[in-house]
Amino acid sequence: MKIAIITETFIPSTDGVVTRLKACIRYFKNEGHDVRIIAPDLGVYEFEGVKIEGVPARTLPFYRSKKFSLPTRKVKKMLEAYEPDVVHVVNPALVGMSGVHYAKKLGIPMLASFHTQVPKYADYYNLPIFKGFLWWYFRKLHNQAELNLCTSEAVKKELEEQNFYNVHVWKRGVDTELFHPDKYDQKMREKLSDGQSNKKLLLFVGRLAPEKEIEKIKSVLDASDEFTLAIVGDGPHRQSLEKHFEGTNTVFTGFMHGEELAKAYASSDLFVFPSTSETLGLVITEAMASGLPLVAAKSGPTCEQIEDNRTGLLYDKDKQGDFTNTVLRFADETLRKRLARAARSDIEEMGWDAQSKQVLDYYKEIIGIEGKTMRHYNIDPSNLETENK
Repeated sequence: MKIAIITETFIPSTDGVVTRLKACIRYFKNEGHDVRIIAPDLGVYEFEGVKIEGVPARTLPFYRSKKFSLPTRKVKKMLEAYEPDVVHVVNPALVGMSGVHYAKKLGIPMLASFHTQVPKYADYYNLPIFKGFLWWYFRKLHNQAELNLCTSEAVKKELEEQNFYNVHVWKRGVDTELFHPDKYDQKMREKLSDGQSNKKLLLFVGRLAPEKEIEKIKSVLDASDEFTLAIVGDGPHRQSLEKHFEGTNTVFTGFMHGEELAKAYASSDLFVFPSTSETLGLVITEAMASGLPLVAAKSGPTCEQIEDNRTGLLYDKDKQGDFTNTVLRFADETLRKRLARAARSDIEEMGWDAQSKQVLDYYKEIIGIEGKTMRHYNIDPSNLETENK
């Protein structure tokens, strides 16, 4: 099978979407399939023998820390030259819009996957007036696919409420050999705690952006001097965060990858995840695999991953001070160790193959039922151009 993956983000960028895609590509190759990646041109044109077709990329005024590819006819030429059996459009938005349009125009079976709650981000960027338009826009793109994937039951329910069609949940995955409690490293702990390794070390890993609500963590450092914080990652909000945490026991490391990142997880005491806008949060799974208990918001996707008072503690985002009070409970080392053991136990049998096989099976399915999805839902594709819900 020839598989074209069109994505808004790929290497050298690092996030949960890229990690998932890399695992899938390795699996597809091992199963004897041919893969082609179409992604923003970031100067990398191959991934483990798989060709990356770069689309010219640029920064955008509202997000200058990352380059994006805009819609372009180049995608049509790439698809015509490659002649794939199936197209997978990942998080269709900009270049992905071209992927959706030309896959349909060329009659290629198409799957789309939803990974980012962009409509919800409108609130964090003070643009709530655009939320309705964003839902309409993403619905229009996704409803041209034969099948849609998302990463949690909570998001699936929300998408169906927004009239997205034929939505399925894409299983979780994680590298349980890379992310493991045995990766503990004293030198890494010294680095992350700025030499205060005797204190409880809180860890955040992810993109530094307003919707991650990282500012909340400062309340813990203000309430107790028993904690230090390491923030691993980068993004448009870093400068603001550095100012916000000035004078506290906080270390900003920038990006970490591979073994270095695995050591950071395993050498910390507690993973803090204050965001309430995630579709999954791969970092949660990586932390659990590393034997880290978690504190996260009591929201749909996190509740599907964290069992309260067994693998982590969930806080009520609507209750004043609940995040701080929940983290402070981990001054109890007995509680921390009990949850840490359970977190690793829940994840240790997980890998990437099951979720990769799942999406490969969906590819085979839509190749066999091309066009049937639209008829099953009584959708006239021409109406998608004028839909305005």
